[in-house]
Amino acid sequence: MTPEELANLALLRRARDLMDREYARPLDVPTMAQQALMSPAHFSRQFRAAYGETPYSYLMTRRIERAMTLLRGGMSVTDACMTVGCTSLGSFSSKFTEIVGEPPSVYRERDHSAVALMPVCVAMVRTRPTKPQ
Repeated sequence: MTPEELANLALLRRARDLMDREYARPLDVPTMAQQALMSPAHFSRQFRAAYGETPYSYLMTRRIERAMTLLRGGMSVTDACMTVGCTSLGSFSSKFTEIVGEPPSVYRERDHSAVALMPVCVAMVRTRPTKPQ
């Protein structure tokens, strides 16, 4: 990897870290691109090349991941949706179902007692949503 590619990756990581930290905030591609010191179009292309998904897709996966934790704790679907920064319950439910494989209300009602017994670091890995291929 060239020094330029490493520098580019570091800039992309800054934007990814912003999404991980500020997932509940309204974030758009221009804001994320600004964090990476790139134009929005260039940022989107570079992010996809580096991480295999678009910036918006990455952000929504982080939001769904956080919502899963809230739902396991008993929060209502509507409250979880709003807490993680989604403004449309319908879009949130559709994306949740696409990523997790079941609607948020069904996920919330499932027994999650095994997760509660896991160390947090293990629970984070075991419950991380994976998109169907």
